[in-house]
Amino acid sequence: MENNSPKNRKVWFITGASKGFGLELTKQLLATGHQVAATTRRLANLEGALGRENDNFLPLEVDLINEVSVKNAVSKAVRKFGTVDVVVNNAGYGQFGYIEEISDSLLRKQFDINVFGTVNVIRAALPVLRKQRSGHIFNISSMAGYTGFPGSGIYCASKFAVDGLSESLRDEVADFGIAVTCVKPGNFRTDFLADSMQFEDSSIEDYTEKREAFHVLLKGMNHKQGGDPVKGVEIILSVANMEKPPLHLFLGADAYKVAARKIKKVQADMDSIAPVAIDTSFPE
Repeated sequence: MENNSPKNRKVWFITGASKGFGLELTKQLLATGHQVAATTRRLANLEGALGRENDNFLPLEVDLINEVSVKNAVSKAVRKFGTVDVVVNNAGYGQFGYIEEISDSLLRKQFDINVFGTVNVIRAALPVLRKQRSGHIFNISSMAGYTGFPGSGIYCASKFAVDGLSESLRDEVADFGIAVTCVKPGNFRTDFLADSMQFEDSSIEDYTEKREAFHVLLKGMNHKQGGDPVKGVEIILSVANMEKPPLHLFLGADAYKVAARKIKKVQADMDSIAPVAIDTSFPE
């Protein structure tokens, strides 16, 4: 029997693995002999896409906002594979709509999944990574986690939180040999705009024109995005093998353009008010 295990085989723990980047990442890892514990909300969806459990694959049904469920999933991965080397917080969705039109319940649901679910996984995995003094945590954010977009304020806020969390985490765990990378993809041709979106649950007349135009824009982009998820995942895998991986990983030409534009705007804002804004000290 052919041994397809790579010399640098690692154990990966991936959330949201039944679609999008999570699915493509799991496929590429299994194809090259890595071991993967993959989570989903519905086990049947994951098994339908990737098959049942085998020596290298552990499909798990997990409720990310339930801390006990997450801890149990990490424990199952460690029992099966002996450890966890790389954690990928990929699960999430987009709450779109103008901020004033989004209810408190939808706001909190967005943060439950995109932020608190990510934190639950990190807290469950860190004892394993700290003990072995090695590991890599990938938090999948978005270019919308670096620049705000109208009609996406709640989604942007959740991804900005993931960015801030990642920056702090990197410095907290660096001494343990654990790397952190925050991935900020642009528009990739996944099913995100088909089945990972939710819209506002109320409407205010003043926003009607902009809201409807935004809906048309998103629907028109669906499955026409320029980014190839296969190439995006290949880049993530290459970063996982770097001796000194970057904290910020922008993916795609559009993400780079958005980031560069924001950097220029921030610098311009700082320069415009610097003589006044820096003079806040008590008189000596």
